[in-house]
Amino acid sequence: MFDKRAKVAVIGEKDLVFAFRALGFKTYSPRHLDEARDILNGLEQDNVALCFLHQSYFKTLQEEREALGKKFVPVVVGFSDYRKIADHLENMMKEMAVKATGSDALVKRRGNHGTR
Repeated sequence: MFDKRAKVAVIGEKDLVFAFRALGFKTYSPRHLDEARDILNGLEQDNVALCFLHQSYFKTLQEEREALGKKFVPVVVGFSDYRKIADHLENMMKEMAVKATGSDALVKRRGNHGTR
């Protein structure tokens, strides 16, 4: 039977899951892949109904996700963070700058000239 007091969990890097903790979600910040695997395998015992799993673990824990997928709960859903998107946008801007001007000098790089 489904427990109405089931929780929502987030597995990811400490700086990413901090805000979710403030919203009342159960958060996990594994230090290595084996710890992430143990956390994922323990979600059912922790009464977790929905788990957001960071993209850095999503592919490597595919076997565990598939095993959990055969059960009603927990449901494991992947999520990404702003960092990959920001990197992708930066590369797109560089490509457009090179096409338009022949150089990527107009696009500021991280670490140089302050922030983006």
